Amino acid sequence: MATMQTQQTPKTWEDVLRMPDDGNRYEFIGGRLYVTAAPVIRHQRISRRLQAALMRILQDGGRGEVFYAPCLVEFLGTGDRVQPDLLFVAQERREIIGEKQLLGAPDLVVEILSPSTAHRDRGIKLDLYARSGVRQYWIVDPVEDVVDVWRFGDEPGPGHERVSGELAVRLGVERVGRIDLDQVFSRHLDV
Repeated sequence: MATMQTQQTPKTWEDVLRMPDDGNRYEFIGGRLYVTAAPVIRHQRISRRLQAALMRILQDGGRGEVFYAPCLVEFLGTGDRVQPDLLFVAQERREIIGEKQLLGAPDLVVEILSPSTAHRDRGIKLDLYARSGVRQYWIVDPVEDVVDVWRFGDEPGPGHERVSGELAVRLGVERVGRIDLDQVFSRHLDV
């Protein structure tokens, strides 16, 4: 008689580390484990376009390094671990880049909303990033084709603004580039 092995749902970060790769993204926030399935095609297109724009503006400009999911971020002292869609670490803070993960708060975190993550991205992740040293948090809404830009701490500018059309990319007070959101949200295939 054959026996069927079943994979138990992980409950701790250590459980996640022992699991084989199943294609899901795991995050551990406030002592609770969250699972996110693979993103849909539109999400992937938006992510790729934003990544290309951020790499052109920030990474190619020598301002730091851009990473994309899956890339683990561990907030030191809290045990919280997330895997944002995109993130940026400024050149002067590159010491937080480890061999397997980031150990500390990125300067910019970008989350692209999906129906299964929108509540978390606008709620507990917004709170986590605000209190953990992230300087800017962009919530990308592919339904409304807008980006909510949050600035935390001593980051200059309004604490929150909703942007469509053109998104100014800033490091501190310096405007270092712009992103055409009409192109980012375009439903046409990239050429």
